[in-house]
Amino acid sequence: MRFTYKSLLVGLLLIFGVQMATAQYSDEYTGGLKMSLNEDGSKYVRILMWHQAWATFTGDDNGGVNTDFMLRRSRFLAFAQISKRFIILTHFGLNNMGPGQMGTAAPVPSGSGNGRFFMHDAWGEFAVVPGYLHVGGGLHYWNGYSRLNNQSTLNFLTLDAPGHNWSNIGTSDQFARHLGFYAKGRAGKLEYRFSVNEAIDNPLLGGSMDNILMGDSIITTNKAVYRNPNDPGGGKVVTGYVNYQFLDKEGNTLPFYVGTYMGKKRIFNVGAGFFHHREGAAYFEDGTTNFNDPTLVNPTSLAVDVFAEMPIGKDMGFTGYASFVNHGWGPNLTGGLDEVGTGNILYAQAGIALPEIEDMMQVQPYVHYTHRDLEAFEDMDKSTSSRLGVGANFFLEGHNLKITAEYQFISPVSSDAGNVPTSDLFRVQFMTFL
Repeated sequence: MRFTYKSLLVGLLLIFGVQMATAQYSDEYTGGLKMSLNEDGSKYVRILMWHQAWATFTGDDNGGVNTDFMLRRSRFLAFAQISKRFIILTHFGLNNMGPGQMGTAAPVPSGSGNGRFFMHDAWGEFAVVPGYLHVGGGLHYWNGYSRLNNQSTLNFLTLDAPGHNWSNIGTSDQFARHLGFYAKGRAGKLEYRFSVNEAIDNPLLGGSMDNILMGDSIITTNKAVYRNPNDPGGGKVVTGYVNYQFLDKEGNTLPFYVGTYMGKKRIFNVGAGFFHHREGAAYFEDGTTNFNDPTLVNPTSLAVDVFAEMPIGKDMGFTGYASFVNHGWGPNLTGGLDEVGTGNILYAQAGIALPEIEDMMQVQPYVHYTHRDLEAFEDMDKSTSSRLGVGANFFLEGHNLKITAEYQFISPVSSDAGNVPTSDLFRVQFMTFL
């Protein structure tokens, strides 16, 4: 049977076609599994679980199609409000489990995986002045520098967030979480979050300048590398993000910003933020003879963004987001995920929630675009890269049960070996969420 993307999508919709509720979440959901600890429900424990399975299709050199399956996320989150001034949250799970990361309970060969289940969040919070000032600490997700840097994985507008929005993964944090303390709250329509954190012992370079100096293959002049500072008092990461909410206020009990409300709210937010890692990068200038004396850099990211959510008539809704990020991480630095480094990244996404199809589903087509202009690419034949994605969400029970299909066209930069050709992929996600 000849494979087509259209036949695959129609088949999936037939398999999973069930009734769609009218709200952002299913009427059966009501905020997850909630256990009240008192009569009025002000003291409670709430549990959430979700899974996201991917099927990715890419072309090969022979005109065929390669198919890959992945469990993109499998998570368990619980939080409790045991008084008006105290909250505790625990969040664990796994990410990106494919055949190479599967294993058994018994010992498995080296490199086969079986070690990706880990803690994502573990923090407690105290309301100093309820609503205005809350402080907390632990392994947390109260991040700078943009809305996407604090994005929930439960309610994306697109199939997934762009990798560049979590630019520090693998450099200073544990999967977009830092270990430290934060303050968050509101002053009128202005919402804020700031944190001071410890950087991880960087796994990319072994965590110290000693390892950077191990061999000529690691030393590259005029190219900064991320590191974990050894100097006393160095290595702290400071982040912050503020946004002004002109229309409806969004909840901030948890750090996770919603990707789309499917047009059920009236929101217009303008935000700005920063990330700063003291002495978090180092490099050697041309002509350096003393490789025990690198030049230290304080990686800093600055961003501005805007988010809008608007009903259109009675049955439709618009969601839009745009951000501009400047990374100043040192000369020609590249690292983290998705072609991130010193330079500028422009990102935008927009979607329209269409009228509900009675007794079936609601469809939300969308488009997203990324443009990168990084310092490390300037000497290449093509100094920028871009990515265009077009897709649609098929809400069967709101965000609780949905299928997302997306096509991506990727235009990378050139490499030293010559021009890297453009590429494309088609991806389908099946998501379940309680």
